[in-house]
Amino acid sequence: MPIKLPASLPAYDVLTREGVMVMDEDMAARQDIRPLRIGLLNLMPKKIQTENQFARLIGATPLQIELSLIRMSEHQTRNTAAEHMAEFYRPFQDVKNERFDGLIITGAPIEHLDFEQVTYWDELTEVMDWTQTNVHSTFGVCWGGMAMLHHFHRVPKHVLDRKLFGAYRHTNLAPASPYLRGFSDDCVVPVSRWTEVRKEEVEAAGLPILLGSDVTGPCLIEDPEHRALYILNHFEYDSGTLGEEYQRDLQSNQVEGAQIALPVNYFPQDDPQMKPQNRWRSHAHLLYGNWINQIYQSTPFNMEEIGG
Repeated sequence: MPIKLPASLPAYDVLTREGVMVMDEDMAARQDIRPLRIGLLNLMPKKIQTENQFARLIGATPLQIELSLIRMSEHQTRNTAAEHMAEFYRPFQDVKNERFDGLIITGAPIEHLDFEQVTYWDELTEVMDWTQTNVHSTFGVCWGGMAMLHHFHRVPKHVLDRKLFGAYRHTNLAPASPYLRGFSDDCVVPVSRWTEVRKEEVEAAGLPILLGSDVTGPCLIEDPEHRALYILNHFEYDSGTLGEEYQRDLQSNQVEGAQIALPVNYFPQDDPQMKPQNRWRSHAHLLYGNWINQIYQSTPFNMEEIGG
């Protein structure tokens, strides 16, 4: 089954050209089936790019997915057209009485701030508590995952002396996990962050680490109590995303005076003029496909029972 998207959403044409099955409202209405309702709380500045990345992954399963785009209620983005936000996004306060089979909380480029300094932190804590009553399974990504670890378990994030940046190899630490079904013994995952959570502090919170690296630390963490997964890195990235971030960092005032290193294990021969190879796409599809499958196997058919 395809992913259900508005025909005017940019991701509709992008995924159609890539061969991903998509359907509009009229096509979905003709199918006698309850789609899985997945929300995307998009905290990234480049909204359309992030929509494409996650829609591509969750739309590759044989199930019908209804994707809802959600934003923080008061926070105004400066990097996406207001018309796009008004047409396709709903503020959290407008959806909080609804239920979702799954919710993705993306990362956000605000790592340098303490959580409580973030302007929308109070509403985000409301969102995270809301997931316990209105969402069957939540996937926190990068800063979104760190925020959930901090909120539910008081696991701190630590600022690094240098940016972890590149395509790093990670070890499969839980081969029997249903979320890692089909995974190799190790896999490459894009990493781009100035902060970390530490293995010993995650383990002290009683949370199993499913993917990890001696260099970059925990990558994928399961939180059964809160029906959540936290991934601190970026399986969703396109082939060129790390390269775009590298060019952005070179020009950014935020890193003025800092040494900007090439992303590790990314450009062939460490030559930024050469096209990077995508070595994580297959595992990205496996992970998000496994997450969707676990939701499908366990979510109530009656959505009013979600969170019960």
